[in-house]
Amino acid sequence: MKFAVLGGTGLIGSRVVENLNATGHQAVPHALSTGVDAITGQGLEAAVAGADVVVNLTNSPTFDDASPAFFRTSMDNLLAAGAKAGVGHFVILSIVGVDQVPDLDYYRAKALQEDILKAGPIPYSIVRATQFMEFMDAVLSWTAEGDTVRLPRTPIQPIAAADVSRFVAEVAAGAPLNGVLNIAGPDVYPLDELGRLTLTVKRDGRSVVTDDSAGMFAAVHGDVLTARSDARIAPTHYTDWLS
Repeated sequence: MKFAVLGGTGLIGSRVVENLNATGHQAVPHALSTGVDAITGQGLEAAVAGADVVVNLTNSPTFDDASPAFFRTSMDNLLAAGAKAGVGHFVILSIVGVDQVPDLDYYRAKALQEDILKAGPIPYSIVRATQFMEFMDAVLSWTAEGDTVRLPRTPIQPIAAADVSRFVAEVAAGAPLNGVLNIAGPDVYPLDELGRLTLTVKRDGRSVVTDDSAGMFAAVHGDVLTARSDARIAPTHYTDWLS
């Protein structure tokens, strides 16, 4: 099959392209760097022409209240181009628990993206992943103050980007789910404990202070960001990935 992978040069997209091509499919990466812009529509029709499947891994450049507009515009443009081209399957990557964190602008934006896809004209699949292991450095930077990092005790079940990419490629190559697949890493950590583990292994001299009001994940209540009972569990443990 032929796949048009939007956001195909990024952390997940580049691996999705590699995985699909390795199994005999034709996956073509598209991004701003290749002249395709999901917001302006530049290059979209040519990008999806002849594609059996569109995998949309584009992402908002910000996590703030501008993110809903990004996902609305990009999805409207991509769905219109995909429908015109006769695409038979449209795949997006979302977040486990995304519809249960209304206080976060970015999570509301991703939930909106899901709703637009569900209401659209193309059979679809939504892959919801837990937080990427690769994002832990960014999480630590958000609330760093000198030699300390403040983190809440929010339960997190990190998953490696390589595992996410394999799941996305598998779903994209299959029949449309017209629903959601949840995926997660094998281990659950309180975020503050995950921060301490990360700093220790990296021999980073900073210390973690538990603060349930600190950072983006302070808006998350309970274990909504951990695996659902029907989730597929990835094999990579955070300690192995970190080492």
